[in-house]
Order: sequence, then C-alpha cells, then structure tokens
Amino acid sequence: MAQLLHLAKKLSSPYPWTSSPLIISAPMRVMSGPALAVAVSRAGGLGFVGPGLKTQNIIKDLEEASNLIQKSPILGAQRAPSSSQTLPVGIGFQLWADDIDTASSAIKRFKPCAAWLFAPRNGQKDIDTWSRRLREASPKTSIWVQIGTVAEAWSIVESSEKPDVIVVQGAEAGGHGRAHDGMGLISLLPEIADVLAAKDVHIPLVAAGGIADGRGAAAAFALGASGVAMGTRFLATDEARIAHGYQAEILRASEGGTSTTRTQLYNHLRGTFGWPEEYSPRTIINRSFVEFQAGRSFGELKVAHDEAVKKGDEAWGPEGRTATYAGAAIGLVKEVKPAGEVVRDVRGFVEGIFGEGRRMKL
Repeated sequence: MAQLLHLAKKLSSPYPWTSSPLIISAPMRVMSGPALAVAVSRAGGLGFVGPGLKTQNIIKDLEEASNLIQKSPILGAQRAPSSSQTLPVGIGFQLWADDIDTASSAIKRFKPCAAWLFAPRNGQKDIDTWSRRLREASPKTSIWVQIGTVAEAWSIVESSEKPDVIVVQGAEAGGHGRAHDGMGLISLLPEIADVLAAKDVHIPLVAAGGIADGRGAAAAFALGASGVAMGTRFLATDEARIAHGYQAEILRASEGGTSTTRTQLYNHLRGTFGWPEEYSPRTIINRSFVEFQAGRSFGELKVAHDEAVKKGDEAWGPEGRTATYAGAAIGLVKEVKPAGEVVRDVRGFVEGIFGEGRRMKL
C-alpha cells in the first residue's frame, strides 16, 4: 500500500489543480475537443484533447483551450503556460498517423501538461523517438504511453526513454485497441504492475477500458491504478464534440458484449486506411456490419454508407451505417451530463468506497 500511495502522489505532483482520486478524460480523436478537456480539468480531473484529423488541427484546439483558461482560470493552474508552467490539459497523438515535427512545434508553443502517445507503427522504437522529441520541445510536459499487452510493458522496462505514466488499456475499451492479443483490464493491469515491480521500475499506472462509472473506477483503484481514464462515458457529456445522432446511439445501446464488435470495416468505409495491423476499433454494430457479415460487397456498402452520411443524425442507430466507436461498458451510460458532474460523481463514489482515511491521495 505504501508503494501504491507513493506512485499516486508521483502522478499528481505535476498537476496541482487535480483532486483525489484522479479522473481522466481519454483523448478520443476529434470528439475530445478543448471544451471537454478544460471542463474535466476544471472539475479537478485531467482532460485530454484528442488527435485531430490532421496533426495541425491540434494547434487550433490547444489555442482554444488556452483561451478558455485565460478567460476563466482553473484553480491551482496558471492562466497561461510559461517556461516553468504547463497548460492544465493534455494532448493525444496517434503515432502512426501524426507528424512529429508539427506535434513537437505545438508542444513547444502551448506546453500542455501531458502528451499521450498511442499506436506506433514500429513499436517501442517510435515511442522512444517521440518521447525524446517532445521532451526536448517541452521538458515539463509529462509523457504518457498507452499499452494493451504485457509484452509492451516489458519493452518499456527495457527502454532507456521511459514514460512518466503508463496507460493500461483493457480489451473492453472503445475506439482503437488491440485487435487480437488484448486482455481484460482486471487481469492485464495487475500483471503489468508485477512486471514493473519485478524490475524495480516505478511508473504510475492509469487504468482505461470498460470504466464508465464509480463502480468501475473503484475496481480499477483496487487493482493498483493511480488514476482512471474514461472515454465512452465522456461522449455523453454536454461538452463532447459529437453529433446528436452519435450521442443518442451511445445512450440507446446496451449489452456491449453483443452490441459492439472490433472491426476495421468502419475505418475503411470512412476512407481511413493504414492503421497498424495489431489495432482494431470497437464500435456499435449497425446495418453496415450486419450486411458485411452477410456477404454484401464493400463497394455496395461504401455507396450505402456515403448516402447515409448525407442524412445527418440518421446515419447512426441500429439502422444506420456510419461508425459509432464505443466501449463494452456502453450499457452503463444512460444520460448526458456536464463533464464536470461526471468527474465529481465518479470521484465521490470512489471516496465513499475507500473512505477518507483509506483512499489513495492523488
């Protein structure tokens, strides 16, 4: 327990505005915009801006986040980053698709408190390269690395460019995760913790995947996490950058084991190709996937998909055809709330489970 508390304190120290236990909004591509990230940090959590369709899109997003904080400062954080301070939001990068030069330039200019690295094409080699470049650009920016296998944990242990935080993503996660070799969070996080302990490597672990309420968060902290990250739950918030039809489907769907699946189909229908083969997105099943399984050709599905997109919110839902990335805990998301309220609700539940005297001080 003493070691656990030490890692929890180590995780929170660069983020003085945060409250315990630490609740994090994951950097979902496009949908995690400045408003969501700032709202989460304002509530004592740590909000991440997601990757944009193009790397240069993050410049506009970080500028907007900075302006929001300038107008209404976050308690415990600086109005604007200086040489010794950072912006109280993080930023996510998909390494296989993002441009490292543009990314490092943006990091140098805006100094986000953390950079979340995910999906390298060349494994630990790419992660090490990105880590070095971003640390050179902004030494105060923490490096977070998302992994989904024990093998990746061993690569980190053996690397000379270790991250400040490891995000452990279970197979339950929505969006892109391990296609074939993923494990459930309840087994994956403790095994990765054991790998680090065996090599005397002390890096805080953040739990991600299948966490949508206080119950999941409490379980993750009991497993040894120093913080919890949620994605799907934050799609159903006022600040999420998401279409109404998409958000309505998040609220409608249930029983994620049967209503979601991992497939590259929706990526390809959207015109997105090139993801490393070890990754595949979890999405809510709709007509596109049902007809694909039945043998309808990709060409026909593409035509039907593109026509559906023109209909706006009708493109989502059981009879819809477009991508609805979401996690296996989808059945636990039942209402839209302000992001800050989600943070406070989850934090309050965990406090109630562990008690003021026993909970981890993050």
